[in-house]
Amino acid sequence: AALGSTFGPNPERGVYKTTDGGISWKHVLFVSEQTGAVDLELNPANPDDVYAAMWFAERKPWTIISGDDKEDGFYKSSDAGDTWKKVESGLPEGLIGKIDLAVSSADPSRIYALVEAPTEEEGLYRSNDRGDSWYLVSTERGIMNRPFYYTNVDADPTNADIVYVNNEGFYVSKDAGQSFRRSSTPHGDNHDLWINPNDPNIMIQSNDGGANVSLNGGDTWSTQHNQATAELYQIHVDDQVPYWIYAGQQDNSTIAVPSNPRRGLPGGQTAYWESIGGCETGPAVPRPGNPDIIYSNCKGRFGRYNRVTGQEQQYYVGAANLYGRNPAELTYRFQRVVPIRVSPHDPDVIYHGSQYVHRTRDEGKTWDTISPDLTAFRPERQMVSGGPITRDITGEEHYSTLYVIEESPVEKGIIWTGSNDGPVHVSTDDGATWTDVTPPGMPPEGRIQNIDPSPHRGGKAYVAGYRYLLNDFRPYIYRTTDYGVTWSLLTDGTNGIPADFPTRVVREDPSREGLLYAGTEYGLFASFDDGLHWQSFQQNLPVTPITDIKVHQKDLILSTMGRSFWIMDNLSPLHQIDESVANADRFMFEVRDAYRMRRRGGGGGSSTPEYASPGAALDYFLASSSNDPATLDIFDETGSAIRTIRSVESTEDSEPDQGMRGPAGRNRAGSGLERSPGMHRYTWDMRHAGPLDGEGNPGRGPLAVPGSYTARLTIGDWSGEQSIRILTDPRVEADGVTLADMQAQLALNLEIVELSTSANRTVARIDSALKALDVAEKDGSSEAAETRKGVERIHSALVTDNSDSYPPPMLLNQINYLRSMISSADQLPGRDAYVRFEELREELTSLLGDLDRLLIGVEVEAPAR
Repeated sequence: AALGSTFGPNPERGVYKTTDGGISWKHVLFVSEQTGAVDLELNPANPDDVYAAMWFAERKPWTIISGDDKEDGFYKSSDAGDTWKKVESGLPEGLIGKIDLAVSSADPSRIYALVEAPTEEEGLYRSNDRGDSWYLVSTERGIMNRPFYYTNVDADPTNADIVYVNNEGFYVSKDAGQSFRRSSTPHGDNHDLWINPNDPNIMIQSNDGGANVSLNGGDTWSTQHNQATAELYQIHVDDQVPYWIYAGQQDNSTIAVPSNPRRGLPGGQTAYWESIGGCETGPAVPRPGNPDIIYSNCKGRFGRYNRVTGQEQQYYVGAANLYGRNPAELTYRFQRVVPIRVSPHDPDVIYHGSQYVHRTRDEGKTWDTISPDLTAFRPERQMVSGGPITRDITGEEHYSTLYVIEESPVEKGIIWTGSNDGPVHVSTDDGATWTDVTPPGMPPEGRIQNIDPSPHRGGKAYVAGYRYLLNDFRPYIYRTTDYGVTWSLLTDGTNGIPADFPTRVVREDPSREGLLYAGTEYGLFASFDDGLHWQSFQQNLPVTPITDIKVHQKDLILSTMGRSFWIMDNLSPLHQIDESVANADRFMFEVRDAYRMRRRGGGGGSSTPEYASPGAALDYFLASSSNDPATLDIFDETGSAIRTIRSVESTEDSEPDQGMRGPAGRNRAGSGLERSPGMHRYTWDMRHAGPLDGEGNPGRGPLAVPGSYTARLTIGDWSGEQSIRILTDPRVEADGVTLADMQAQLALNLEIVELSTSANRTVARIDSALKALDVAEKDGSSEAAETRKGVERIHSALVTDNSDSYPPPMLLNQINYLRSMISSADQLPGRDAYVRFEELREELTSLLGDLDRLLIGVEVEAPAR
């Protein structure tokens, strides 16, 4: 069943048949270029009986058309699709809209049809003669809400009297549709159902929240918290460290989530999730300098949300209910995702858009209209949405409204707007006057989805528009450098972004002029030459619509329609790539500043977000693989080496291949340094070398203090060197912890590392001595037995005997206990930590003296270094 493009007439609509497993197809039922097949069923007892629901459907930016009185309806073939007849007996004689069909193997002669029609005829129909005649079974209102959006019926394969209807609610009938009861699902807005033909207790059901499974006929359902399926409309970020990401999430609310977790919060899928005012459409815009205040929207309703109080103050422009109204009658026309922007020059200035630009300087208490109508406003587009059968006036299709408002980040008072019916305007005098600067090559009535004023030059801006709602799937990205006087098209369909990839968003990187990122319906693209050429930038990103892009703190942040938020950590290498890098055999990139943080990365399983590990990301490029050993040395400001990392043995590329169904996968630091061709990243965890065990292997060391460091990468006879700057976590600084405190903490920690290494080496020496004494005892040495007792006594003082329950902790355990006490937070060690350290050092010194005296004359293998 092919509905075809719902955005305009097209010849692909209808029913297709394959007899070679999908290699080739034959168009067996075509009604018209406006009417497509929306459902298809086969008679379980005779697959030559084919049933098709044909739907006259078209979605315009300003309305939804569903149904007609000529072409829509039930079509039947009795010869496997060679010929068809339209069956009308018992079905509505006039207008018919969307239809969904269901058959059951338990009674192959019975067919159910859920039919959109005028009120008195709309509902569930039933045929007992394989579709030759029909009668109306139920007109229950709940099963036919918003027919264009829902309309789904399924029959139990083992009991034809059990019928399920997916709608805003989920409905079940056990008397062949005569009566229904509402049943719960994990989320509302229900759309489809699969029933296991061999065991109808097993079901998979889909809704606007995701998918869920039942093993008991729908009494209970599995969770949706294992699916990263959020539909997000846009992105805003705050200025915290770590920063938080904000958006409207379809069918839930506005949301805020951290880019990396706050230490101490519980884990899990919703652990850090916050609802922050407005509703599902957003946007949600944090106030610069105070992320506890968020300006949120709900389909045109402006609110000021306070995280501390949990309250949202409401300040609607016009204060009129928009639902159910013809937009021609409205004073202010707002669409679903109304723009809200805070001035990058003054956090007290907030812009908000209907068909006009509204501005407030007191957080919404008073609004000034600072523009005329900046839309194309064709009166014939102002209409009641939905027809000819069902009204659908939710405000979603309000046309001739502003979709974007932006102020230049580098030149105050330069304000850009774009509307959902085509025009682009600019004001160069803080809203006093406005000029229509719509790109002349942009066809009319498309949606200006995004405008990006350049972060480098005031007169430069980029526009991303799309027209697929008008059945035009071409990409439209334009650039101006003269405030919109002239424009250049950056997407001609031949320079990297395919000709049928609609574009939603474009952003220029604030750290490198001319480095652009473009979000399309089918993924992400990048340009290094200001849009002259584009290349795919998918990496491990799923194929999904990119709805918005932000570049913040040198991270690339994406919102998607259906696959949640994604972050590419640390764009620093992209800022440095040029011909010299591309032509180099080996290259080490400059290192982005790293915040000293105490948290864990990881996650990314079925129910948790995936977070980056804290550290300094060291990026390098190899034109070809190398078999030479690789070493990364970290030096402090005095030139002393504090850490050495060595290469891994494997050079195989383990990058995951990710498509539509691919799992999440964030590149992580490996256990060593990769030497295969291409780009590589090793994340230094900002730690010194830890204590050595008895075999000379280093453990986890203490955190380096904020300051300057040097990283030297050596591969064979080549080496590259870059400086690293570690910054203080501003939250720690605000808590009163000073650099001097952290330096004192590191100094004591390093002494404890040395003490722990000495204790480990002592244990290794004892193990070697006991082996030598075993040999001596077997050779008949009487002194060896006595010496053994003394050595074992020292071993018992060092190593905890875990063979008993709750054994007393011995010296090694006590050293680690002290180390843990002064390593879990940034702090000045307390006095007792120093006192205890001296006690432990004296105890170890005493045990070493005893051991040295006992082992005089005993040949002991030296511990590894």
